[in-house]
Amino acid sequence: MTQVIDVSGCRNDQKTAAAKPAPRVTVTATAAGGKAKPEPAPTVTVTKTAKPAATKAEPKKTEPAAPADKVMFKVCGSAPAGVDITYGSDSDNLQGRGLPMTKTLTLKDDAMYYNVTAQLQGGGDVHCSVTVDGKTKTGHASGGYNICNAQLSLIINLAAVSGGRVR
Repeated sequence: MTQVIDVSGCRNDQKTAAAKPAPRVTVTATAAGGKAKPEPAPTVTVTKTAKPAATKAEPKKTEPAAPADKVMFKVCGSAPAGVDITYGSDSDNLQGRGLPMTKTLTLKDDAMYYNVTAQLQGGGDVHCSVTVDGKTKTGHASGGYNICNAQLSLIINLAAVSGGRVR
């Protein structure tokens, strides 16, 4: 089995070969029948099964990047008791449902950051990510009521832009 892991930590398991069968062993014993004849030794037969032919691994699938004017939110993993997902920017929050979840929003000019959170409801293991302009921030949570959080800030350091002087 090949595991493909994208930058968000989400896994895509791909089967590349059949499961390896176990060899069979047959033991045949002859019971002594009350006669004084010497007992023959037990017969042991071992049957080996040929290995399956190697198969070529499928090419790894890469996750599409968010377009230049879009923000991509992802949450994946397992949450048997459920998960509460919230995503959006500093000015709005939206509710997500189900795993895996992928949502895309239009980039806002006035947004300072984009965020995704996924709170487990009693157990599980989740990964989350937010991607803007090829930059990705990721998070992870496991067990109990833990929270996966990924936040990508869009604030520009004005002091660096103005040559170190804040006006």
